[in-house]
Amino acid sequence: MTTNDSDGSPDTVAPALSEAPQTISPKRVLAWGLWDWGSAAFNAVVTTFVFTVYLTSDAFGGEAVVSAQLGWALAAAGLLIAVLAPVTGQRSDSAGRRKLWLGVNTYIVVAITACMFFVAPEPNFLWLGLLLVAAGNVFFEFAGVNYNAMLAQVSTPKTIGRVSGIGWGFGYLGGIVLLLIVYFGLIQPEVGLFGITGEDAMDVRVTVLVSAIWFGLFAVPVLLTVPEYEGVAARRPKVGFFASYRRLFQDIQTLWHESRQTVYFLLASAVFRDGLAGVFTFGGVLAAGWFGFSAGEVIIFAIAANVVAGISTITVGLLDDRLGAKPVIMASLIGLVLAGLAVFFLHDGGQIMFWIFGLALCLFVGPAQSASRSFLARLIPAGREGEVFGLYATTGRAVSFLAPTAFALFITIGGEQYWGILGIILVIFIGLLLLLPVQARQQQLR
Repeated sequence: MTTNDSDGSPDTVAPALSEAPQTISPKRVLAWGLWDWGSAAFNAVVTTFVFTVYLTSDAFGGEAVVSAQLGWALAAAGLLIAVLAPVTGQRSDSAGRRKLWLGVNTYIVVAITACMFFVAPEPNFLWLGLLLVAAGNVFFEFAGVNYNAMLAQVSTPKTIGRVSGIGWGFGYLGGIVLLLIVYFGLIQPEVGLFGITGEDAMDVRVTVLVSAIWFGLFAVPVLLTVPEYEGVAARRPKVGFFASYRRLFQDIQTLWHESRQTVYFLLASAVFRDGLAGVFTFGGVLAAGWFGFSAGEVIIFAIAANVVAGISTITVGLLDDRLGAKPVIMASLIGLVLAGLAVFFLHDGGQIMFWIFGLALCLFVGPAQSASRSFLARLIPAGREGEVFGLYATTGRAVSFLAPTAFALFITIGGEQYWGILGIILVIFIGLLLLLPVQARQQQLR
């Protein structure tokens, strides 16, 4: 083993990743980032600002009850992801089929999103809506495993933070454009494009169809432009389903002995990343439910939120390469906790309070997500990228039920929807505490 004396500042970057090119190809970075741009269709429209808001409306039942059911459905999806992620991640890496499985899982999400059109505004359709959201989350996370691992293929060791920030930023900016299209074209007008109206929630249901097409189109460039990962089959042959779990535990044991700080970071990031996901997953639900935003106002807030998050993520990505990732993550998590507590304690202040502190939350979410990915990417030694990024994905998915569970549990305890905020903030705070002892100067694996 050798020691890397930096968390990734430009002067002392970890040994070059075996997959990393010597120079950045703008074409590949653009193609890779466009997947994130397209994924806004699922992140912004389905899980945050449109479809989940629709599912928690009065058309399906009581606000608090339906919100809790959404939380439990997503918690169940998180547990399923935790069980299956080791198999999907390892097998795609070992077989050299990273891009193949990115495509397969992406287009399963596209199909699931299109099926949401059939969720009519009646209580009997709630189960279908919850099932589709949960299933979409499962396959979206599987796709994300392979997408994140491609970061090493489209960046150099000195530009990981910048390229990671570009990807996240593209996602937020893509959300802005898509939300503008569906808001002004379908949701805001009394009669929208193609004669669509709000009768029978047809505006929302057509919106998810547009979102499916959007994701499907913008996922194409990365599949055509970035080469397939060659895999590590010669060194690590494919194994069966149950053997994949045995290999997972062996990998964690090896990592524990060779780079304990990396294990600590995997644990801490798994927790706070789930809290970050919870901010966006339940933000739109809270805006519409407790703070009384109309469907159109939720989308206007969503556009503003994506502008703030996109600009901050791309800008902080530059600071990431200069200052290192850990200071960016720490500052972002502290900001999230403070802004979240402000939303909770000032919940009676109405929409203006949510606008102020909700946007403050968005200011910090993207930088924390992007810096977390680049922090780990700088630690990965040549030849073990798939292994360590697979552990990153697996550990994150293993606790992906935390934020939904905490959100649902706190609503159950407090009896009001806004109590769910405390559940999300608690998860982020625990992740922050776990991150504190992680050393920025890491021991590099060999």
